Amino acid sequence: MKIKLSGHHVDITDPVKQYVEEKFSKIASHFPTLISLDIIVAKEHGEYEVEIRTNYEGSKISASGSDTIMYPALSKAAKKLDAALSHRKGHLKGKLHEKPTCTTPEIAHEIIQGMDLTN
Repeated sequence: MKIKLSGHHVDITDPVKQYVEEKFSKIASHFPTLISLDIIVAKEHGEYEVEIRTNYEGSKISASGSDTIMYPALSKAAKKLDAALSHRKGHLKGKLHEKPTCTTPEIAHEIIQGMDLTN
């Protein structure tokens, strides 16, 4: 999985990159069709805000987290992203198990119900 990490008023250092790689390796193993993540870390008004965007199975998914410390903000955003991806995966899997629909016309059904089959 490709991770594009950028900072807005924040320097992205090697330990931060390593932390992000560790944090999102679990998500990459749970969702192997996930190709890339765009992560933006911003610091505004003394608070870190993390926004994550991705495309998963044809839909755009985003998650965000904020905290006064960068690492908990990354963790919150990762947790929200995992929940959103699980929700989307559930929608996709749920459509595979829809109830079968009746293929016979309703009129034929009514005719059979009205027939006297006791003879």
